[in-house]
Amino acid sequence: MGEWPLWEVFIRGQHGGNHRHVGSLHAPDAEKAVMNARDVYTRRNEGVSIWVVRATDITASAPGEKGPLFEPSNSKVYRHPTFFDIPDDVGAM
Repeated sequence: MGEWPLWEVFIRGQHGGNHRHVGSLHAPDAEKAVMNARDVYTRRNEGVSIWVVRATDITASAPGEKGPLFEPSNSKVYRHPTFFDIPDDVGAM
């Protein structure tokens, strides 16, 4: 018998906002992964939504690829907030 797949768990907190990664767990399927995530990561009723994603379905860049991956955005100065002049009457943003 093989090991159950690894699932990554994301919880959205009571106060809204984005889901954030809280940990990993093993479960036989998505439904059981959600139930196990609820039991393990929301014991104090701190979540309003749970996402589980099979770890094998996640594609990520490697830290060593940081330079080649992010360098092109450095040449696009219009993406930086300092590129724009904000009128004084707008106030703080």
